[in-house]
Amino acid sequence: MTSDLPRHVAIIMDGNGRWASKRSLPRIAGHRAGVENVRAIVKHSAELGIEVLTLFAFSSENWRRPPVEVRLLMDLFVMALEQEAERLHENGVCLRVVGDRVGFPAKLRRSIAAAEALTAGNQALTLIIAANYGGRWDVTEATRRLAEEVAAGRLQPADITVEMLGNQLMLRDVPEPDLFIRSGGEQRISNFLLWQLAYTELYFTNCLWPDFDRAQYEEALASYTRRQRRFGMTGEQIEAASEAATGVG
Repeated sequence: MTSDLPRHVAIIMDGNGRWASKRSLPRIAGHRAGVENVRAIVKHSAELGIEVLTLFAFSSENWRRPPVEVRLLMDLFVMALEQEAERLHENGVCLRVVGDRVGFPAKLRRSIAAAEALTAGNQALTLIIAANYGGRWDVTEATRRLAEEVAAGRLQPADITVEMLGNQLMLRDVPEPDLFIRSGGEQRISNFLLWQLAYTELYFTNCLWPDFDRAQYEEALASYTRRQRRFGMTGEQIEAASEAATGVG
């Protein structure tokens, strides 16, 4: 790995259910294996010096799953928070949960609040868990807040800028993701960080999430380091800027 590593990595952890089905296990067994893998990826991210890791744990669309599976996922979320919060704190990880918490059971909301409070001052890695989150919901909530400012007469519609809307989003205080990873073989972003992924490098792998180990992770990171990020400019412009910054040429 090099100094060209992404500052912020965002991951859709897909394939837990299929991992379990391939082993003739209940789907929840795959989700438990997925939680175990989260621990390893978080640890490796911190070791590599990645600043922010955002994981899509439960989308706003996941409520459509069978009620029994949803209930088991909520229970697993509580258990993971209770088991991992102290470990995250000891390793300097700041945990944040983004999404609409209103629909969560009260016990889960309390566990989230306790884990966030415990780890709030940590700086080794910011771990963001997107739960009951959807990109469209995020943008809609941001738009609603700006609309309230307009209705109150504190803001004129003509004054609204891209930056102003971005500053209302859930991840407004961290760098936008440099690298997006999706495991499990699907090649879509599934309503995840729709605004924030505008210029993010995308990486898709067939590897199911419980099998996405350090080697798989480093392969994704290596793919990122080989890419040239242009942000609308030409390759020649990027190269010239790089040479100017390093004094080469």
